[in-house]
Amino acid sequence: MTADEPTILATSAFFETGRFGGLAWRPGKIHRLAAELARAPRPRICFLTQASGDPPGTIAAHYAAFAGTEFVASHLQLFPMPNVADIRAHLLEQDIVWVHGGSVANLCAVWRAHGVEEILHEAWQSGVVLGGVSAGSICWHRGGTTDSYGPDLRAFTDGLGWLPYSNGVHYDAEAQRRPKMHELIADGTLGDGYATDDGAGLVYRGTTLAEVVADRPGPLGYELRRAADGSVTETPLPTRVL
Repeated sequence: MTADEPTILATSAFFETGRFGGLAWRPGKIHRLAAELARAPRPRICFLTQASGDPPGTIAAHYAAFAGTEFVASHLQLFPMPNVADIRAHLLEQDIVWVHGGSVANLCAVWRAHGVEEILHEAWQSGVVLGGVSAGSICWHRGGTTDSYGPDLRAFTDGLGWLPYSNGVHYDAEAQRRPKMHELIADGTLGDGYATDDGAGLVYRGTTLAEVVADRPGPLGYELRRAADGSVTETPLPTRVL
């Protein structure tokens, strides 16, 4: 089964980390929400790690995270070449496509080079739940703040743009994130949009924000709007704890 309408889950929420730390991941509450949105009791999930260059260790950690769970995991890698013969067929047979973090600028560029942008749009329209964290959140929007170009945050304005908003991730976790979003919206580089603390996520039905969720008490989502005088209003949004 698939979602009953085009659905995107754009988050700053991560895997749960096991007692051994590091890459000892297990599916988080956010992944299980994606399965609920896909209406899939045994969800087929394909993870994409192009934002970090498809490192073998990260791919292996994803498989280990989903091993022995209700998820049926696969991956699409594009470095150094695609690992599946038919990218479109593979992505369209999934319940969930989950995008790992890293460089959103590199992520979108590589997708476009391989025609993945168009395939993902088709999957979204067909009911495959698209989701991800950090770069895997910003990518669906028009843009946001990014460290793709170096440690000092800059504007990224070349997202896929299916969600016609700006997107701020790690809003409470990195000192530059909140002021940079305000600066870039105030000067018109970025449009109005939404932001998420670490642990929070945005559920979009079509292109409308339907709900803000969090994997624990505390993290919030925010609406950011530019006023006529150039000031930016930040409004905390009701956030459901999963």
